[in-house]
Amino acid sequence: MRILLTNDDGIHAPGMAVLEAIAATLSDDVTVVAPIEEQSGTGRSLTLTRPMRLKRFGGKRFAVTGTPTDAVMMALTEVMKDGRPDLILSGVNRGANLGEDVHYSGTVSAAMEGALAGIRSVALSQRYPDHAPGERVSFATAEAWGERVLRPLLDAEWSPRTMVNINFPPVAPDQVRGVRIVPQGLRDYGRARMEKRSDPRGFPYYWLAMDRVPLTVTGETDLDASAEGYVSVTPLQVDMTHRASLDMLRAVYA
Repeated sequence: MRILLTNDDGIHAPGMAVLEAIAATLSDDVTVVAPIEEQSGTGRSLTLTRPMRLKRFGGKRFAVTGTPTDAVMMALTEVMKDGRPDLILSGVNRGANLGEDVHYSGTVSAAMEGALAGIRSVALSQRYPDHAPGERVSFATAEAWGERVLRPLLDAEWSPRTMVNINFPPVAPDQVRGVRIVPQGLRDYGRARMEKRSDPRGFPYYWLAMDRVPLTVTGETDLDASAEGYVSVTPLQVDMTHRASLDMLRAVYA
């Protein structure tokens, strides 16, 4: 089995080393093609207005001067053009990709690009406690649970153009309560805010901040599962059509 690894935190991120360790338990044919630097929040953006460069870091490890989506495209059209991967793993992201995060996440977007190409693709993220720990994020739970969550997916039957989004909870490995299959949740959009500051010359600039939103645990979504100490596993699809609205819109334009 050929595996492609990528992420949005950059090829040198601690989470990539964890992902390489997880992938090594599944296959001895692993290739890394990831952004050269952090690309968090880039979503499904592409680099269209400047050239990209591909740098090799020994063996089958490559970095791209672009976004996570660029990295997957570079892997499929250049690095692995003579043998496409059977599986794409994106992560392990520093921080959760739950609820509406999936629309902004470079980690999820890289996996979505793989799904578009018809390749089984999985995004993996390690949630950390409410207080951001900087570089002190522990990936111990992702490393301990990665193989046991991924291995059952290898022989499962996937629907076309779908991917799987996995989030590891912010608890010690032995405190994880199990795996829960759940739909994507949704937080209150009002959590976003702009933090205004001044530069050394007195001009204003803004820093996007995302406030924590109180969560009423219902046990029904990825947000709930993570809050309760479960590894959340959520299937996502490329087709974003809201099919229930098709008849309504047809009637509007009749």
